[in-house]
Amino acid sequence: MALTDIGAEGVLIAGGGRAILLQLANPAIGHAVADHSGFAGNPVRRLRNTLTFVYALVYGTPEQVTAVTAMVNRAHVPVRSDEYDAADARLQLWVAATLYETAVTLHERVFGPLDDRDADTVYREYAVVGTALGMPLALWPPDRTAFRRYWNEEVTRLTVDDRVRAVCVQLLHPKTGPVWMHAAMPLARIVTAGLLSPELRTAYGLPWSERRERRFRRILRATALVYPRLPVRLREWPKRYLLRALG
Repeated sequence: MALTDIGAEGVLIAGGGRAILLQLANPAIGHAVADHSGFAGNPVRRLRNTLTFVYALVYGTPEQVTAVTAMVNRAHVPVRSDEYDAADARLQLWVAATLYETAVTLHERVFGPLDDRDADTVYREYAVVGTALGMPLALWPPDRTAFRRYWNEEVTRLTVDDRVRAVCVQLLHPKTGPVWMHAAMPLARIVTAGLLSPELRTAYGLPWSERRERRFRRILRATALVYPRLPVRLREWPKRYLLRALG
């Protein structure tokens, strides 16, 4: 099993909120985004662009890879602060790390753990996300053990202040967007909060309780029971749709 085998699973979209909140908890990223008022103004476009970027890197043609790389670079231009530089390889690494760690976490919750060989392959191949953002390949930790050390160290440095919490509110309680998105947000909020650590849930001020925990676990159990039995063509529909739209 490789990245191409798991990367097209539409269920991984459910981890998008978690990955974003992990990224924002890095103060350099969070403050730059907080100062860029349009970041949360169009959540559907943000999600679509992120998915298109990853799908093109893994499954796209060279022309599509060039197109999405340019798209991401343009999107980063107005997102600035005294702490943030889009060319900072350490921040590029953190963004790629959150996408990898979230995808693997959710995949294992739905399908079960990967064996060591498959997990090593997926990890090694996921470096393409970081290098596409501009990260030198040498910065990607050499193996999963090294990645876990890096991850644990970075998590201890995460902080959330009022500026970043305000962005979280915008993301999880959008005032614009299509009707279907607003209908899905209660589910998205509980899945996003449930996938975060208790410490980050508290830092973001996300409500949690035993009742919410039980609901979250029921959602994951139902997903793990039903989703793997769906036709592959249906599970991979987002990938086909967005790559076709990219041209």
